[in-house]
Amino acid sequence: MRLLSIASGSSGNCIYVGDENTHILVDAGISKKRIEEGLNGIGLTVRDLSAIFVTHEHIDHIGGLGVLTRKCDAPVYATKGTLNGIFNTASLGRIDEERFIEIEEEQCVCLGDIQVDSMKISHDAAQPVAYRFFGHGRKIAVATDLGMITEENEEKLKGMDALLLEANHDVNMLQVGPYPYYLKQRILGNRGHLSNENAGKLLSRIVHDDLKHIFLGHLSKENNMPALAYEAVRLEITMGENPYKASDFPIDIAKRSEPSRVVNV
Repeated sequence: MRLLSIASGSSGNCIYVGDENTHILVDAGISKKRIEEGLNGIGLTVRDLSAIFVTHEHIDHIGGLGVLTRKCDAPVYATKGTLNGIFNTASLGRIDEERFIEIEEEQCVCLGDIQVDSMKISHDAAQPVAYRFFGHGRKIAVATDLGMITEENEEKLKGMDALLLEANHDVNMLQVGPYPYYLKQRILGNRGHLSNENAGKLLSRIVHDDLKHIFLGHLSKENNMPALAYEAVRLEITMGENPYKASDFPIDIAKRSEPSRVVNV
C-alpha cells in the first residue's frame, strides 16, 4: 500500500491511500483541481478513485466534495451525523445523495484488497471518525482532529506501518495568539485538536520496530509552525519511556499547500 498527503492543514485536508487496484481518498477539503493535480503526481485521475471516506463535516474536510462527486463516480462513505452535515452544507452545490453510503463509527468496509476500519474520535463535529487501512499485510492510519486520545484510540493506533497523525498547534502560540478566548478553549479542549506535545507523547507510546513512516498533519496556519511541530514531537519520542530515539523513524510534515512524498509500505 501507499500513503500520500495531497493537502493537510487547517485550511484543507485530502489524503490518498491505495494499492495498484484500489484508490481511496480520506476527505476532500480542497478544490477538485488540487485533488486532481495531487493524484496526477502518482499517475491517477479522479476517475480512478474507488471511494472517498469522510472523517467529518467541517468545511476543511468537505469543501471540494460537491464538485469532486460531480466529476467522478466514486461512492462516498461517512457516518450518519457526517452525512447530515454534508447534505446541509449549501456551499457544496448539488449533491447526489444516492452516491453516499452510511457507515457506523466502528465498522469495516472492504474494497478490493484493502479493508477500511472507521474509529470513533473526540472532536466537536456531529459524528467524527478516523480511519485505518489494512491490506497486503500492512497497516496505515489517518488520524486527525483528535481533541483527546482515548485508551481505545491508542490501542488501535498501535502496530501501524505508516501513520498520519495530527499535530495541530503549539500551545504557547495558541494562548498568546489572536484567536478569541472561546475558540482557544475549544481547540485546547477534549473535543478540539491535538497539540504538538500531545501528538509526540502519543507517538512515544506507540512507536515500534516496524513503523516505517510518520506524517505530522493538520497543522494550524495561525498557531503552529512546521519546525515547532517537528522538534516538539521528536523531543517527546526521544524523551519518552521507550527504547527508541526520534531519529529511528522518518518523520515528515504533511503540508497544506503541496503534496507530500509518496510512502510505500
